[in-house]
Amino acid sequence: MNEPTQTESPTGTGGPCFSRRIARCGLGAGPLAIRTLQANVTKLCNQACVHCHVDASPVRTEQMSLECVNRCLEILDEGDAIENLDLTGGAPELNPHFDYFVGEARKLGKHVMVRHNLTVTLDGNPRTGEAKRYIPEFFAENRVEVVSSLPYYSEYFTDRQRGKGVFEKSIESLRMLNREGYGAGELELNLVYNPAGAFLPPSQKSLEADFRRRLEEDHGVRFDSLYAMTNMPINRFEKELRRKNIYDDYMEKLVNAFNPETVEGLMCRNMLSVGHDGRIYDCDFNQMLEMQARAGGKPLTVFDLDLGEAMGREIRFGVHCFGCTAGAGSGCGGETAA
Repeated sequence: MNEPTQTESPTGTGGPCFSRRIARCGLGAGPLAIRTLQANVTKLCNQACVHCHVDASPVRTEQMSLECVNRCLEILDEGDAIENLDLTGGAPELNPHFDYFVGEARKLGKHVMVRHNLTVTLDGNPRTGEAKRYIPEFFAENRVEVVSSLPYYSEYFTDRQRGKGVFEKSIESLRMLNREGYGAGELELNLVYNPAGAFLPPSQKSLEADFRRRLEEDHGVRFDSLYAMTNMPINRFEKELRRKNIYDDYMEKLVNAFNPETVEGLMCRNMLSVGHDGRIYDCDFNQMLEMQARAGGKPLTVFDLDLGEAMGREIRFGVHCFGCTAGAGSGCGGETAA
């Protein structure tokens, strides 16, 4: 193995290890722009997936407040360079201010992406029973880009990772989106693939071709692109790796697969990630590890954010960052290698 790894929980330890690897390659890894404001608006979810780095589930109660939502909207309005609002969770649709957030961001002319797990449309809110079958129509009306997780194009592997009945519900939800015009070239529907275990994802291009053929032929489902994302060794997935005593093996795999061509496209270099309480992070993974971004000697929050100051921050790295640079790379939009 070329680099030492940390055997303790990677809550920021291992950052120098990752930074040294980048420096040895003669690469810079500072902020390039703030094109995307990502907001994790809730940790409540109707699912509790094994690989979930958010540790989301039906028993979580964290929700972004209306005050925080409105401050995020102010930041979007202030930041001309910010093109995208990326809403995630949990199931972001379960935040009571979700519809308002989407609608107001669209009024500001921002592109809105929603990390949508598909089944929430049929399951509704696990705490209140509130129905969510209107979601596909709402997405279409607001021209939302839908990014949906689908572990595989078969029932066995999908339900193994996400729970019994998830595949069937996911297919029905995809059909509902298709009926609203998604996947037909105008309204964007992208799928996300995560490996079902301690493996690197295969080639995104070949995997996308397989997904497209099987979903169309077997289920009449259409989509635009498929993103292959590496499972990050944090939270629930880290616990699973440690339970099986393969955490160190997985980390060695990630470190040895380091690809310098992925560094230019690291998502942390073009975004800010906002937690449900308004604290700001370099990315969603750092958010889950509570590695709050800092600039000007202070931690960043939406309530006192200066975008110029945020551009001058030093991105915080941890051992988990090797997950974003392994193989063809992994980010919010799939592979990052040039």
